[in-house]
Amino acid sequence: MNRIGLLGGTFDPPHLGHLKLAELALQALALDEVRFIPNAAPPHKADTGRAPARVRLLELALAATGLPFRVETLELDRGGVSYTVETLETLATREGHAWIFLMGSDQLTAFPSWRRPARILELASLAVAPRPGYEQAEVPGLLADRVRPRWTGRPGELVWLPGTELDLASSRLRADLIRGLTPEGLPPEVMAAILRENQYR
Repeated sequence: MNRIGLLGGTFDPPHLGHLKLAELALQALALDEVRFIPNAAPPHKADTGRAPARVRLLELALAATGLPFRVETLELDRGGVSYTVETLETLATREGHAWIFLMGSDQLTAFPSWRRPARILELASLAVAPRPGYEQAEVPGLLADRVRPRWTGRPGELVWLPGTELDLASSRLRADLIRGLTPEGLPPEVMAAILRENQYR
C-alpha cells in the first residue's frame, strides 16, 4: 500500500507555493507520490473560467522537479462541481492506497463546511501547512481529537506540516499576468510557456 498525497486546486497558474507544499509533504510524511488534482469547478469559488493551458502548465512544472509528482485529471474528466469526497470515493474504489489530503491552514477552518467531511475522514487523512496570516489557525471541533504528531497511514488523522514560507496565490499572479506584468513565484518553465504563448494576456 503506497502513501499518496493529494493536492487539489485550480492551479491557474501553478506556482512555486504549490510545488513547495508538495515537496515538504513528500519529505515530512514519507510519501511515495503526490498527485495534483486540478478541479473542474471549485464549490467555494466563483466560476470565472479557467485557462485552457493550466493542466499543461502544471505538467511542465511537475516534470521539471524530477520528483514523484503527477497530474490526476479525475475531477476534470468528471466535470461539474468538484467535491473532494467524490474524488476520494472514486480513488478508493479504483486503488488501494493510504491517502492524505494536503492543504494550507487557511482552508482548515472551512473544512466542516465541505461536503460530507466525516466521509472524507473515513477515506483519508489531512496534512495542514501553516500559511502566512493563518499560523495559529484553530482546529475545528470535528478534527480536535484527530491531531497526531505524525501520520501513521491510517485515515482520519490530522498532522501539521512545516510552513511553506511562500505567500503566493494564483489569483494575484493571474491578475499580474493579465496586466502584462512578470510576477515572481512562477516556475521558470511555466513563465517561459506563458510568455511564449501569450497566455493570460
